Amino acid sequence: MGLNFLIDTNVVLDSFLDREPFVGMSRQVLALSREYPVVNNFISASTVTDIYYITYKNLKNHQVVRGHFSKLFEFVGVVKVTADDIHNAFALNWKDFEDSVQYAVAKSNGFDGIVTRNMQGFVDDEVKIFTPEEFCAHIEKNFGGVIYS
Repeated sequence: MGLNFLIDTNVVLDSFLDREPFVGMSRQVLALSREYPVVNNFISASTVTDIYYITYKNLKNHQVVRGHFSKLFEFVGVVKVTADDIHNAFALNWKDFEDSVQYAVAKSNGFDGIVTRNMQGFVDDEVKIFTPEEFCAHIEKNFGGVIYS
Protein backbone atom coordinates (compact mmCIF):
# COMPACT_ATOMS: atom_id res chain seq x y z
CA MET A 1 0.00 0.00 0.00
CA GLY A 2 1.45 3.33 -1.03
CA LEU A 3 0.80 6.98 -0.56
CA ASN A 4 -0.92 8.70 -3.47
CA PHE A 5 -0.40 12.35 -4.28
CA LEU A 6 -1.83 14.57 -7.00
CA ILE A 7 0.76 16.89 -8.51
CA ASP A 8 -0.69 20.23 -9.57
CA THR A 9 -0.18 21.75 -13.00
CA ASN A 10 2.21 24.46 -11.80
CA VAL A 11 4.70 21.92 -10.41
CA VAL A 12 4.92 20.08 -13.73
CA LEU A 13 5.18 23.33 -15.68
CA ASP A 14 8.01 24.52 -13.42
CA SER A 15 9.90 21.36 -14.32
CA PHE A 16 9.13 21.33 -18.05
CA LEU A 17 9.82 25.04 -18.56
CA ASP A 18 12.82 25.35 -16.21
CA ARG A 19 11.04 28.08 -14.26
CA GLU A 20 13.36 29.53 -11.66
CA PRO A 21 13.51 29.48 -8.73
CA PHE A 22 11.05 26.57 -8.66
CA VAL A 23 12.50 24.07 -11.14
CA GLY A 24 14.80 22.22 -8.72
CA MET A 25 12.21 21.52 -6.08
CA SER A 26 9.55 20.67 -8.67
CA ARG A 27 11.81 18.09 -10.28
CA GLN A 28 12.51 16.62 -6.86
CA VAL A 29 8.76 16.28 -6.22
CA LEU A 30 8.27 14.50 -9.53
CA ALA A 31 11.22 12.17 -8.91
CA LEU A 32 10.09 11.03 -5.46
CA SER A 33 8.00 8.19 -6.85
CA ARG A 34 11.18 6.77 -8.41
CA GLU A 35 13.21 7.14 -5.23
CA TYR A 36 10.54 5.97 -2.81
CA PRO A 37 8.38 3.09 -4.06
CA VAL A 38 5.77 3.88 -1.40
CA VAL A 39 5.14 7.28 -3.04
CA ASN A 40 2.81 7.31 -6.04
CA ASN A 41 2.57 10.60 -7.89
CA PHE A 42 -0.26 11.37 -10.30
CA ILE A 43 -1.46 14.17 -12.50
CA SER A 44 -5.08 14.49 -13.53
CA ALA A 45 -6.09 13.76 -17.11
CA SER A 46 -7.54 17.25 -17.41
CA THR A 47 -4.17 18.85 -16.70
CA VAL A 48 -2.35 16.92 -19.43
CA THR A 49 -3.92 19.10 -22.12
CA ASP A 50 -3.24 22.29 -20.14
CA ILE A 51 0.39 21.33 -19.53
CA TYR A 52 0.89 20.32 -23.17
CA TYR A 53 -0.65 23.55 -24.48
CA ILE A 54 1.34 25.85 -22.17
CA THR A 55 4.60 23.95 -22.67
CA TYR A 56 4.25 23.97 -26.47
CA LYS A 57 3.29 27.65 -26.46
CA ASN A 58 6.57 28.38 -24.67
CA LEU A 59 8.93 25.89 -26.34
CA LYS A 60 7.40 25.76 -29.86
CA ASN A 61 8.62 22.19 -30.37
CA HIS A 62 6.25 19.22 -30.28
CA GLN A 63 9.08 16.68 -30.07
CA VAL A 64 10.59 18.34 -27.00
CA VAL A 65 7.17 18.56 -25.33
CA ARG A 66 6.43 14.92 -26.13
CA GLY A 67 9.86 13.99 -24.75
CA HIS A 68 9.05 15.73 -21.47
CA PHE A 69 5.79 13.79 -21.21
CA SER A 70 7.46 10.49 -22.13
CA LYS A 71 9.89 10.90 -19.24
CA LEU A 72 7.13 12.05 -16.88
CA PHE A 73 4.87 9.10 -17.69
CA GLU A 74 7.66 6.68 -16.70
CA PHE A 75 7.08 7.50 -13.04
CA VAL A 76 3.96 9.68 -12.74
CA GLY A 77 0.52 8.21 -13.36
CA VAL A 78 -2.50 9.86 -14.92
CA VAL A 79 -5.79 9.70 -13.03
CA LYS A 80 -9.13 10.16 -14.77
CA VAL A 81 -11.48 13.06 -14.21
CA THR A 82 -15.06 11.87 -13.97
CA ALA A 83 -18.36 13.67 -14.48
CA ASP A 84 -18.86 13.46 -10.71
CA ASP A 85 -15.52 15.19 -10.19
CA ILE A 86 -16.61 18.05 -12.47
CA HIS A 87 -19.98 18.38 -10.70
CA ASN A 88 -18.29 18.30 -7.30
CA ALA A 89 -15.81 20.94 -8.46
CA PHE A 90 -18.66 23.21 -9.55
CA ALA A 91 -20.36 22.66 -6.19
CA LEU A 92 -17.26 23.93 -4.39
CA ASN A 93 -17.84 27.32 -6.04
CA TRP A 94 -14.17 28.28 -5.76
CA LYS A 95 -12.72 31.25 -7.58
CA ASP A 96 -10.23 29.02 -9.47
CA PHE A 97 -12.13 26.24 -11.22
CA GLU A 98 -8.97 24.33 -12.18
CA ASP A 99 -8.03 24.12 -8.50
CA SER A 100 -11.50 22.89 -7.61
CA VAL A 101 -11.23 20.13 -10.23
CA GLN A 102 -7.84 19.09 -8.88
CA TYR A 103 -9.26 19.02 -5.37
CA ALA A 104 -12.35 17.03 -6.41
CA VAL A 105 -10.18 14.48 -8.23
CA ALA A 106 -7.85 14.07 -5.25
CA LYS A 107 -10.79 13.74 -2.87
CA SER A 108 -12.72 11.22 -4.97
CA ASN A 109 -9.62 9.06 -5.35
CA GLY A 110 -8.79 9.17 -1.64
CA PHE A 111 -5.39 10.74 -2.31
CA ASP A 112 -3.12 11.57 0.60
CA GLY A 113 -2.52 15.10 -0.66
CA ILE A 114 -2.02 17.61 -3.42
CA VAL A 115 1.35 19.19 -4.15
CA THR A 116 1.10 22.76 -5.45
CA ARG A 117 2.70 26.17 -5.29
CA ASN A 118 -0.79 27.73 -5.38
CA MET A 119 -1.77 27.24 -1.75
CA GLN A 120 -4.36 30.03 -1.71
CA GLY A 121 -6.44 28.33 -4.39
CA PHE A 122 -7.33 25.41 -2.12
CA VAL A 123 -9.78 26.53 0.54
CA ASP A 124 -11.02 23.21 1.95
CA ASP A 125 -9.08 20.97 4.30
CA GLU A 126 -10.36 17.45 3.68
CA VAL A 127 -7.36 16.79 1.42
CA LYS A 128 -3.92 17.81 2.70
CA ILE A 129 -2.25 20.49 0.59
CA PHE A 130 1.56 20.58 0.42
CA THR A 131 3.97 23.05 -1.08
CA PRO A 132 6.79 21.24 -2.91
CA GLU A 133 9.09 21.99 0.03
CA GLU A 134 6.58 20.68 2.58
CA PHE A 135 6.01 17.56 0.51
CA CYS A 136 9.72 16.73 0.28
CA ALA A 137 10.15 17.38 4.01
CA HIS A 138 7.12 15.17 4.77
CA ILE A 139 8.52 12.26 2.75
CA GLU A 140 12.00 12.72 4.24
CA LYS A 141 10.61 12.78 7.78
CA ASN A 142 8.44 9.69 7.29
CA PHE A 143 10.74 7.58 5.13
CA GLY A 144 14.22 8.74 6.16
CA GLY A 145 17.19 9.97 4.25
CA VAL A 146 17.92 13.34 2.77
CA ILE A 147 16.03 13.72 -0.49
CA TYR A 148 16.77 17.31 -1.38
CA SER A 149 19.39 19.90 -0.63
